[in-house]
Amino acid sequence: MADRFASYPSLVGKTAFITGGATGIGESFVEHFAAQGAVVKFVDIDDEAGETLAAKLAAGSASQPRFQHCDVINVAALQESIRTFEAEVGGIDVLVNNAASDDRHPADSVDLAYWQNRIEVNLRHHFFAAQTVRKSMASRGGGSIINLGSIMVQMGAAGAIAYVTAKSAIHGMTRAMAREFGPDRIRVNCLVPGWIMTRKQIQHYLDAAGERTILERQCLPDKLIPADVARMALFLAADDSRHCTSQSFIVDGGWV
Repeated sequence: MADRFASYPSLVGKTAFITGGATGIGESFVEHFAAQGAVVKFVDIDDEAGETLAAKLAAGSASQPRFQHCDVINVAALQESIRTFEAEVGGIDVLVNNAASDDRHPADSVDLAYWQNRIEVNLRHHFFAAQTVRKSMASRGGGSIINLGSIMVQMGAAGAIAYVTAKSAIHGMTRAMAREFGPDRIRVNCLVPGWIMTRKQIQHYLDAAGERTILERQCLPDKLIPADVARMALFLAADDSRHCTSQSFIVDGGWV
């Protein structure tokens, strides 16, 4: 099916840094950017999955994506990983802020420590990663920052209030960042996935009721897969979207 989808000459040789790239949607980001000929570095806390993915792609790709263990909660370590990549390749053209955790939690169970952790996992690192890449992006004539949102914001979903709060903030941060970074020709957009059938979602959340909900809520009957989101990220990173910034791009089959 890969032959049916677009290729982007402007991504060949571009450098891309992806957080949370070892599994799920992030894994698909890494695969798709590498397939386009981009030079990719990705970070994650899942060493086994990250090393397996890097080895698999290195065997079939000239770009040989690089994996490094990094917990995005540790902002200093994340910044160091970004700067190391910049030094190796001369700068970063594309940043995909993907790392997140959508664990469910009733409001009454949330204490101060858990709330703080959810903000650190789902929001804080987006800003500091973008802040870190700004200088090198500007020196290369611009770039693309892609922040991952969630349709749970538009849904006003219950059962994950700290996650929804963090993701809601990403929408506002994206618009403010796009305005401030725009003079450097850095585009900043929010990519908003619907219910994507990652292994985690299938194992933990997809049941008969979920199957019915998909048919009821989506305009399109087909389940979404990580590649559906990755292909939108390619467009937002490529020169084809050179005047797309400060926007939210929803890939949800028409759920919201």
